[in-house]
Amino acid sequence: MASPFSGALQLTDLDDYIGPSQDCIKPIKVDKKPGQGAAKIRIEDDGTYVQINQDGASQKLEKAKITLNDCLACSGCITSAESILITQQSHEEFSRALDTKMSSGSAQKKLVVVSVSPQSRASLAARFKLTPLDTAKKLTAFLKGLGVDFVFDTTFSRSFSLLESQREFVRRFRRQAQDKQALPMLAAACPGWICYAEKTHGSFIIPHLSTAKSPQQVMGSLVKGHFARQHHVTPDQIYHATIMPCYDKKLEASRPDFFLQAHQTREVDCVITTGEVLKLLDKKGASLSEVDPAPLDSMFGSLPAEQLAGHSGGGSGGYLEHTYRYAARELFGVQVEQLQYKALRNKDFQEVMLEKDGETVLHFALAYGFRNIQNLVQKLKRGKLPYHYVEVMACPSGCLNGGGQIKAEGEPAKDLLQRVEQLYESVLPENPETSRATAELYQQWLNGPTSEQAREALHTRYHAVERIGTGLSIKW
Repeated sequence: MASPFSGALQLTDLDDYIGPSQDCIKPIKVDKKPGQGAAKIRIEDDGTYVQINQDGASQKLEKAKITLNDCLACSGCITSAESILITQQSHEEFSRALDTKMSSGSAQKKLVVVSVSPQSRASLAARFKLTPLDTAKKLTAFLKGLGVDFVFDTTFSRSFSLLESQREFVRRFRRQAQDKQALPMLAAACPGWICYAEKTHGSFIIPHLSTAKSPQQVMGSLVKGHFARQHHVTPDQIYHATIMPCYDKKLEASRPDFFLQAHQTREVDCVITTGEVLKLLDKKGASLSEVDPAPLDSMFGSLPAEQLAGHSGGGSGGYLEHTYRYAARELFGVQVEQLQYKALRNKDFQEVMLEKDGETVLHFALAYGFRNIQNLVQKLKRGKLPYHYVEVMACPSGCLNGGGQIKAEGEPAKDLLQRVEQLYESVLPENPETSRATAELYQQWLNGPTSEQAREALHTRYHAVERIGTGLSIKW
């Protein structure tokens, strides 16, 4: 199949994730007996594989299901997030976990916690024509009806991710004279981008990646750490699921870095997408708009039950905006009231600059979608990337347009995305720097933001993955 890229854009053998993906299969093993040639494999028009033996007989081959740890990032499922065959992470697995809980004795029952991303909430609100607050209450009621014990909003954990990101940038900026790889700093909250960076560019990009954990994984540390201690249980006695706008979040949750060896459990046990929530509703014959609302859960009693909090700076979490404002104030004593973005090649590639005394002192950008990412990486390799910080997201238009979001039905996709964006932005933002609950938790949970506990709980590491040549990389 021809690549959708021009020769200038096709810098690697990774096609844009939004294009139609291949099915993800493991290579077929064919036993070769002495004196016989290997069987031939024929691909039918419908995409099925047929083995042709030496005697002319044929048989249809079954696709082999894989786990996330088998993934080679072969330009198919993981980066496209469309057709991965997953057995460990699905709404069926989530349902099985709830069934196990309901059938277990009281001594064996696990606490079931679900963390919901605000992007998923906005997508559900658009689908069922609800406000974000009503969506949160009704989703809480529905999940608790299935056997879930607690339902939390990941906006709280995003505050920690933002705070750690902006502090990290300032530290890097101040040491750039001694460390040439300190800048530019590249945001790392998008697992699709991380997968691409680790498996395509390896050690070249890794030094530039922010080490701050994503909101999902901060929530994982919080639930399996502080929350577990609050309820006097061990981490393995909690089943933690998240609802996310992105299939690649399943891959993120499966990383060995987020596995608690001492308790043999993951920080996030299962990730289900926004679209999979619809499947759970359909399975129960329910419509979210008809579910009676329930009070919202608050892990720390910091927010009124009738209130939601958001973050300014766009549907991908506001990493650029929060880091830019903080850096301007901390490094140059400038209080930024309004960011003035300049669109470059397209709306998914924009930049913002801070000038002081006629000199550009901060130069930030956002790059969404792999077309922009590949241009970004190429400039970085050539040493011609002019930015101090880049907010990088794999999905065009960012997380609100994630591959796991609910698809448009009966309306143009761009109209649905616009409604989702409006709903997302309708939630009043809270400044994480002035949040009393966040400040208190830094002390109670982590002994302060500069402690070793904070570094271990809120930061992670990345690993260059050696590329493996297989027949899957052949361009047909």
